[in-house]
Amino acid sequence: MSVSAVVVSHGDAADLATSLPVLVEQVDEVVVIANVPESVADVPPGVRVLENPQPLGFAANANRGIAETKGDFVLLANPDAVPERGAVATLCDFAKSHPRCGIAGPRMIGVRGELVPSRRRFPTVRGTLVRRTPLRRLRPPLERQRQHYHLGDEPDEPVPADWLLGGFMLLRRSMLEELGGLDAGFRLYGEDIDLAYRAAKAGWERWYVPAAVVRHEWKRETDTRFLTRRTLWHWRGIARFVRKHPETLARL
Repeated sequence: MSVSAVVVSHGDAADLATSLPVLVEQVDEVVVIANVPESVADVPPGVRVLENPQPLGFAANANRGIAETKGDFVLLANPDAVPERGAVATLCDFAKSHPRCGIAGPRMIGVRGELVPSRRRFPTVRGTLVRRTPLRRLRPPLERQRQHYHLGDEPDEPVPADWLLGGFMLLRRSMLEELGGLDAGFRLYGEDIDLAYRAAKAGWERWYVPAAVVRHEWKRETDTRFLTRRTLWHWRGIARFVRKHPETLARL
C-alpha cells in the first residue's frame, strides 16, 4: 500500500531543506503546497510543488494536496517535522494490520529532546477555557490538565487516542473520502480535532504508535500571547467546532 506525503508551507523554505530529504526516502510521493511566495526553495527530485494564487487556510491546503495524490495513505506533515528512520513504515505497517485505523500518529520529540504530548483527549469546556484564557497563568495546563495531555502515561505499545496533533498524521484515504476530507472552514487550529471527532463518530479508530518517532518543534505560539491573529484563529476554530458538534458542550 502506497503513502503520499502532503506538506503545507507558509514561508518555511528553511525547514523544508531539512525535512524533505528525509521524508522523500520514506514515502512514495511528496506534494508541497506553497501557500505564499518564497515558501519553497530547492526541493529533492520528484517532489511536486503546487503554488497557490492566493493563501488558503491549512485545511483547504491539505485537501488540495490530498486531491493531487493517489496513495492509499496520506501523510500530512508540517515543514518542521522530521521523521526518524523507519517512522513512516512503522505507522503504515500498523495501519495496514488494523483495517479500521483511520488516523495513526507518532511519538513526537521536541528540539531539546522533550516529549511533545501529541496524544490527547477530546477537549472539555472547562479545560478549553483554562488553556485559551489568562486562567492558564494560574492553572498551568501542562501541570493541571494531566489527563487531557496523558502526562505520566507514556506507553511503549500502540494505544487508542481521542485525537492526535496534526503536525504529523498518517490518514487512510478511504476514511478521508468517506468523511469528505478536512473541513476547510477551519483556517488554522481545530481541524485535526474535528477530523478525529468525525472519524470517531463514523467508527474509525485513531491510534498513537510510539515506535514511530518524529522530531518536531512544538512552538506553542498561542500559549505565550493572548491577543494575536493566531489566537483569534484558535477561538474561531473552537467556535466552529462547537457549532458543528453542540453535543460537546456537555463535556464539562
